[in-house]
Amino acid sequence: MTRSQIIRAHFALLVVNLLYGANHVLAKGVMPQYLDPNTFILLRVSGAVLLFWILLLSQKRKPIDRADYWRFLAAGLFGVAINQLFFFHGLNLSSALNAGIIMALNPIMVVIISAFVTREKFTVPKYTGIAIGAVGAILLTLSSGKLPGASSLGDLFLLINALSYALYLVLSKPLLLKYSPIQVITYVFTIGLILLLLFPPTWSNLANVDFQQIPASAWYKITYVIVGVTFLTYLLTIFGLKYVSATVSAAYIYTQPVMVMGFAILFSALGWAADYTHTITIERILYMLFIFTGVYLVSFYKAKK
Repeated sequence: MTRSQIIRAHFALLVVNLLYGANHVLAKGVMPQYLDPNTFILLRVSGAVLLFWILLLSQKRKPIDRADYWRFLAAGLFGVAINQLFFFHGLNLSSALNAGIIMALNPIMVVIISAFVTREKFTVPKYTGIAIGAVGAILLTLSSGKLPGASSLGDLFLLINALSYALYLVLSKPLLLKYSPIQVITYVFTIGLILLLLFPPTWSNLANVDFQQIPASAWYKITYVIVGVTFLTYLLTIFGLKYVSATVSAAYIYTQPVMVMGFAILFSALGWAADYTHTITIERILYMLFIFTGVYLVSFYKAKK
C-alpha cells in the first residue's frame, strides 16, 4: 500500500461526504411531494444495480466462497435494504440538518461494533466520547418534537440508519480484502434490491405514483441521487475502505452537518431547493458540537496523543 493510494482513498471519502451533504437537501425536495420514500428507494437502488452490473460485466469475477454467503447477505441487508428504508423515511419526517447531525454518530457506532469483532479494549477517552456523543443524539431526538421541520420518530429512523450503515462498513471490510470492490458492491446492491422487492409496501406505493406529473427539476434531483449519491458514493467508499480502516472511513461522516448547512444555504439562494435554513438553530448546533466532541475522543484522541 503506497502513500499515494492512501491519499487518494482519503480524497475519495471526502468527495463521498460532499455528495451526501448535498443529497440531504436535494432529496428532501422530492419527498413527499413527488415520490414516497419506498418508491424513491426502489428507483435509487434499481438504477445503481444497473450501473454496477454494467461495470462488473467488463471485469473478471472471482467465485464466492460458501463461507462468505452470510456476509454478503448481511451486507445487502444492512448496507442497502435497512439503511435506505430508514434513511429515506427518516429524512421524509425529519430535517436535512438533523439527518447530517445524526449520521455524524456513525464513527462511534463503527468503533463499538469493531470492538466486539476485534475484541479491542475501550480506553477512558473512548468511553467518554461514546457517552458525550450519545447524549448529543438523545437530546437532539427528544427535542425534535418541538423544533420546526423535525420529528422524534424521524430522528429515531435516522439513528437506525446510522447504526445499519456502521454494521455495513464493518461487514464489508473483509470482503473487500478478498474480492474486487466492483464485485462486492454489485452483489451487495443486488441482494439489497431483492430484499427491497420483498418489502410489500414497495409495490403498493409504486402503483400509486403518477410519474407524468413529476417535473424535470425533480427528475434532475432523482438522477443525482441515483448516479451521484448511490453509484458514485458506494463506489468511492469501497475504494477508500480498501486502503483505510472502517473507523477512518466513518470518521469523515462528521463533516456532513457542516456540509448540509452550507448546501442548505447555497441551494436555497440558487432556488434549487426549499429554504431549510430555519431548521438551523443554536440548540441543534449545540447538540452537533456534543456529537463532534464524542467523535473526536473516539476516533482521533488516541492517534493525536
